[in-house]
Amino acid sequence: MRKAIVLAAGESTRMLPLSANRPKHLLPVAGKPLIFHTIDALSEAGLRDVLFVVGYHAEKLTEAINAYASERMTVSFVTQEERRGTAHAAGYAEEFARGDNALMIYGDIMAGLGTFKGLSEFHEKGEFDLTLSVKPIEDSSAYGVVQVEGRKATDLIEKPRPGQVAGNLVNAGIYAVGDSLWEAIRKTNLSPRGEYEITDSIQMLIREGNVGAYTLPSWWIDVGRPWDLLEANRLLLSDMPGRIEGVVEEGATILNTAVIEEGARVKAGAYVEGPVYISEGDVVGPNCYLRAYTYLGKRVKVGNAVEVKNSIIMEGTNVGHLSYVGDSIIGANSNFGAGTITANLRHDNKSVSVTVKGARVNSGRRKLGAIIGDDVKTGIGTSISPGVVLHQGARTGIGVIVDRDIGPGQLVIAKQEKRIIDRELVE
Repeated sequence: MRKAIVLAAGESTRMLPLSANRPKHLLPVAGKPLIFHTIDALSEAGLRDVLFVVGYHAEKLTEAINAYASERMTVSFVTQEERRGTAHAAGYAEEFARGDNALMIYGDIMAGLGTFKGLSEFHEKGEFDLTLSVKPIEDSSAYGVVQVEGRKATDLIEKPRPGQVAGNLVNAGIYAVGDSLWEAIRKTNLSPRGEYEITDSIQMLIREGNVGAYTLPSWWIDVGRPWDLLEANRLLLSDMPGRIEGVVEEGATILNTAVIEEGARVKAGAYVEGPVYISEGDVVGPNCYLRAYTYLGKRVKVGNAVEVKNSIIMEGTNVGHLSYVGDSIIGANSNFGAGTITANLRHDNKSVSVTVKGARVNSGRRKLGAIIGDDVKTGIGTSISPGVVLHQGARTGIGVIVDRDIGPGQLVIAKQEKRIIDRELVE
């Protein structure tokens, strides 16, 4: 198998505000955009002819992929002009893949190295019409659940109802496909939500009795919401070998695995506790603390008395001094005023909820800080509650407690009552 199809057309509304200025496939984790990690895995598996189905911010995505991948594989693109579901998107690949087996993956799925090669070999050895990948997880309620007997899938139940017994093997969104899929897509009807769903097409093939089920041997994550970026970053950094190419001044401490790119500088007094990724143009320190699973994009400044823990800070952002960033994601070209604090833990120790597309969603994370878009500026002494979202272009005044989401371009200020009196009256 040499061909692959990457479905990357979605608008990514659940990733706002991080996806306001870019497709979520270009959101950075562990040193590069999500989709670049997928490209690396495809190349490692020997899949050198890849079609990308693009849509939202298609020009940005096409330009980035061409620059990154065109020297080591043949890349081509097709645009899904109207987003009408995953089966509709996959149908654009028929001309590219007809007559061959191909691997097909959603662009927001990530898995450990070896996954693609293992799935390809399983599919071709079993001579299946289609093979879907499955992964056992604790809570399967948000996914399609696959029933399996031996090496074959016998049913696919999309998002089981509460109380419905379905099992814990979920559809992992990575497939090996043949020509039978294109026939099934043509027979697929609109779903109740008005889209053509690839899972409906696959269910047709399951009923015909020759769909394989490949259990993923390594880690897997569906990067659908902002906090999933933190988990993807953690998984990738855990597997990444360290390298130090930048300048580490005398008096700085580097523990465990760290990537420090050429052009980065770690100043005296900085304490870096890996795994950590520091990019080209970054200035870290003096006298700051980078804790495990922190990723700094290019040209980030982390200054005196700043602590950053398990966070992603995107390019061009400045966290100058006396601040704490914990379990948070900060967009590009933002600025934290002195003393800005992102709280990341509720007093009752319950998991943190976040507003996604107008609804409160339980992140499942006991510790989660702020989700901050591009071009956000905080005034000195700003405190941000767990799970709060500051959309692109937001501003905070001096000493503000931000305990609710702030919309795009909005400014939040605090009112204070002040009196100026003679000292003699109070002494």
